[in-house]
Amino acid sequence: MDMGAILSILDATLRLSTPLLLACLAGLYSERAGVFDIGLEGKMLAAAFGAAAVAAVTGSAWLGLLAGIGVSVATAALQGAAAISLKGNQLIAGVAINMLAAGLCTFLGQQWFRQGGRTPALGPNGRFGTIDLPFANEVAGVPILGPIYSELISGHYILVYVAFLMVPITAYVLYRTRFGLRLRAVGENPKAVDTAGISVVALRYQAVIVTGVLCGLAGAYFSIAQGSGFGNNMTAGKGFIALAALIFAKWKPVPAMFTCLLFGFLDALQIRLQGARLFDVEIPVQAIQALPYVLTVILLAGFIGKAVGPKAGGVAYTKER
Repeated sequence: MDMGAILSILDATLRLSTPLLLACLAGLYSERAGVFDIGLEGKMLAAAFGAAAVAAVTGSAWLGLLAGIGVSVATAALQGAAAISLKGNQLIAGVAINMLAAGLCTFLGQQWFRQGGRTPALGPNGRFGTIDLPFANEVAGVPILGPIYSELISGHYILVYVAFLMVPITAYVLYRTRFGLRLRAVGENPKAVDTAGISVVALRYQAVIVTGVLCGLAGAYFSIAQGSGFGNNMTAGKGFIALAALIFAKWKPVPAMFTCLLFGFLDALQIRLQGARLFDVEIPVQAIQALPYVLTVILLAGFIGKAVGPKAGGVAYTKER
């Protein structure tokens, strides 16, 4: 395989791992606070629809991004109200969000745009373009380092850079700030946090809101960056893969990044392998497309070891009087 093909696969890896990474970090905040979140898929899907709908009407990708974040935060707040304030089952609340988003987005898309649940195709101003970093063209001819900088590091959407920048930010927030300390504490021992005079409910809501913001970025990436409009079920289970990546990384931001890159690489590889032949027999495209999901199950089942989540995760907290 030549250098160009390798760079092409790695470039696709970065693009495909971006929504996984944003969703994975989103789940990290809520689950570290003790709120298990399987509603990542639904929040991303709702954000993708909100971003595409507003971008289609206004012609502005930035307004679409703000709308996507707003829709995701509202959805996260709804899930938080059910799981935190009403003390409902967190898993059921997540499933409800996924079902609500899947049905409501298709219904509203059909009612508003009359295109089978899709939004109109976005123009150049309605979606984010790629960004060329400084001197990318000038150094392209430099052996090895030039193509890596100009083709692999440069030329991505702004949300790709935001996603990878969020990894050190998340690590700093979790392990170097008072908010991060309290967030981790409320996921391990909420009673001790409450005893110290800190509101467990407020902390969990803050974590859920951060989750909503990051899921909004991930959803908007699907519809107004990587894509040019909203399509039915366009997140295609990426929220569940992000959740698997979070467990695989054992709720740590840097391992989460490498895990998402691994899953992104598998996804990029299956695109590259479509049409491949084994012993002069063409491999069915369905088998190639299933490769990332199958390997996800294998990795989780065979190589993760024992993954112990936050001790208070999934348990609603009731303040003692």
